[in-house]
Amino acid sequence: MNKKEIAELRRRFKPDKANIGRVYGCFVNGKGEVVSYLDESVALLPQEEAEQYLALLKKVLSGTPGRNLIDIVFSNEQVLDSEEHRLLLALRDDKPEARQRFYKAVIDSLDLEGSSYLILCANDAYDVPFRGVDDLDRAARHYDADRSDQVYRYFICAVCPVKDGKPALGYFAGENEFHTSLARQVVGAPELGFLFPAFDARTANIYNALFYSRKPEELHQDFIDGVFRTEPPLSAAEQKEGFEAALSEALDCRLDLLRAVQDELKERVDAHNEAKEEEPLSLSAGDLAAILTENGATEKEAAAFRELFTQRFGTAALSPENLLDLRRFEVKAGDVTVHASPEQSWQVQTREIDGRKYILIPTDGGAELNGFAVKI
Repeated sequence: MNKKEIAELRRRFKPDKANIGRVYGCFVNGKGEVVSYLDESVALLPQEEAEQYLALLKKVLSGTPGRNLIDIVFSNEQVLDSEEHRLLLALRDDKPEARQRFYKAVIDSLDLEGSSYLILCANDAYDVPFRGVDDLDRAARHYDADRSDQVYRYFICAVCPVKDGKPALGYFAGENEFHTSLARQVVGAPELGFLFPAFDARTANIYNALFYSRKPEELHQDFIDGVFRTEPPLSAAEQKEGFEAALSEALDCRLDLLRAVQDELKERVDAHNEAKEEEPLSLSAGDLAAILTENGATEKEAAAFRELFTQRFGTAALSPENLLDLRRFEVKAGDVTVHASPEQSWQVQTREIDGRKYILIPTDGGAELNGFAVKI
């Protein structure tokens, strides 16, 4: 799913827009035992509570594709005949008898380090508006809410940690006094969740699910294996680690070269975002090898990197935002760390003076020590 498709679904999670009739699930304690079950009509809930439930489910569709939001791909064999896929289809079709089997699959595969959690689920039927092309401008597209040629039915699940709230002073109107109120168990933002089937090309794709993880570096691979029975995708942290290892083994990682590579990746990401491209930006081994040679690496180094990258990732194309931290520039030498914004990284230079190597920054514009202006 791309950003526009995700955003289109996110806009539905309001009581007046969604066709979500009920929210249901179960509360699980730290021992993996079901404490209680939830099954509430959204229409009968107070508006504030209904909005809170929908906000938790909506959070499952937040984040960045390729980082927090990962495509889960089912094989042809799974779609044709597998227990896990039949269970997901039954959940999509809102069959109550499938819920207990699903809860058990989640509880058996999930470890939140002894924390209690809420499994929150819902079904929705989206009457997908027709998207037409303007006769005067073939590039301009518009939505016609009165026309639709399909209904997209889907199941969404959020797994939310439940923690004890902190005791606090509260006003008791009957006594006209303030007292310490008891700690309550509070439902937090989802730790993970998923949507099935995927909403690809604005239609249902039963070969894919969209998986959410609050922390890109932790994809809860046991959950993915237990519920989807698919090969867990590489997390953003694993992609970054593999990319850095390939660089280190293949070439002389000079500061000026890596800075140029970081600048190039950031420029591509910024240009992709400005163009409002629907599909996420991804780069192959060949793309990255070309960037290396364009910024100072030798052909031999680029070829070695390409081979090492292919060994680690195969033919996969990865998001550049998973490979390097494009939001900061930090150089550390011993106990000294130099920070610069990526846009100003060019000011950080290297020099060899009297046989010693230095990292230098210009001070033509003056300098400060702990916020105090000083002279150099």
